[in-house]
Amino acid sequence: MRTPHHIVTHRYTNPYEELGALDDGPLEDHLHEDPEEPGDPGEPEGDREIAGGGEPWAPPHHGRGDRRRRRRFSALPFALKAVVGLVVLAAFLTLADRWALLYAEHRAADALKDRMDLTAAPEVEIGGFPFLPRLVDGRLDSVKVTVPDVAADRVTLAAVSATAHDVRLDGDGPTSIRGARVPELNGDVLLSFADMNRELGASQVRFTGAGPDRISARGTLPVAGHDLRLRAEVRIGRDGDQGIDTQIGGMRLDIGDLATYRPGVRASEGLHLTPKSAADLARETRKVRSLLAVPSVIRRMGVPEATVREALNNDDRLAELTGSPRFVHQAMRVNLLDLAVAHPEVLDRLGFDTPLLDSLSRLTRPVLADQLNLGFRLPEPPEGELRLRDVRVEEDGIRVRLAGEGLTFGG
Repeated sequence: MRTPHHIVTHRYTNPYEELGALDDGPLEDHLHEDPEEPGDPGEPEGDREIAGGGEPWAPPHHGRGDRRRRRRFSALPFALKAVVGLVVLAAFLTLADRWALLYAEHRAADALKDRMDLTAAPEVEIGGFPFLPRLVDGRLDSVKVTVPDVAADRVTLAAVSATAHDVRLDGDGPTSIRGARVPELNGDVLLSFADMNRELGASQVRFTGAGPDRISARGTLPVAGHDLRLRAEVRIGRDGDQGIDTQIGGMRLDIGDLATYRPGVRASEGLHLTPKSAADLARETRKVRSLLAVPSVIRRMGVPEATVREALNNDDRLAELTGSPRFVHQAMRVNLLDLAVAHPEVLDRLGFDTPLLDSLSRLTRPVLADQLNLGFRLPEPPEGELRLRDVRVEEDGIRVRLAGEGLTFGG
């Protein structure tokens, strides 16, 4: 049996024994360390020193930044301090002036709303800066007033804007203003097509600009249960210095493709066949015979009576007469309203409604023109003068420019 030259032995340690050896180590000392250390138990906290030496502890002081800022401001030159103070004072004065201006504009708007019986308060803009010194002095550079939706006769003015210059206030002081005197006023009035179309729309007529002084009216007009197509031209102009005048021309009512009615007493006016209906009439023998059987119709057409008598007795002659190029124009010359009085049966054969003809006979030029009238007059001011300066048709409506002198308000 061989004996080894050397034997290596290993000593195994118990890990739990190693943990137990830590009971008297640094961890135990740390866990049982006196929290009052390093100072004495009765020593105040502020007097305790930090371990290892150092300054005594003291609570933080947050006012050091304020003292630094005060020291910096005190170090500024006096002139700079004065400038800063003046800027702050000017800012407060400006704010007070603007507040007083807004308050005055609001009070003026409410007063105008009550005096003019408006549905909404107008917009008031008082010009000039500063406001308070001018108010104390009783004179304002300018006052602009914009009033929406002002009633004017049959229509509503979409916007009335007026600017008064060099306004002189009447009162015992800034808080007791009774009125104002306006040496000069410039105004602008808009009569919009949208309002005209809505308020004059019982006839379903639409107004559009057709030039600097002209308006085109297009739409329908109900007459005796029929919707007749309406066309008219309205010319806009001044009626002196106070009013707007409208002249209605080119009035025309179309009864489908059957006839056209133009109110008036001239030969070209009245109720006449359209070119299409006159051409259709020439091809219908029975209707042509009914029309040519009336002597007054023959005279208006300008056809010789001998030719008409021969055509009534001979179909070939009738076809030759109605087939001529002149016949359509001759048939269009007949005023059917004159024919309806003596021979209503003839118009009935032509397809006309008797109640419609009666209504058209009462729809004269003045009656129709009144329905399309857009004129109005400016109100007379109690003092001073208010006049029209210019009237012009624009894309959105009629623009009227005003001028006033020596006007007085309130008081």
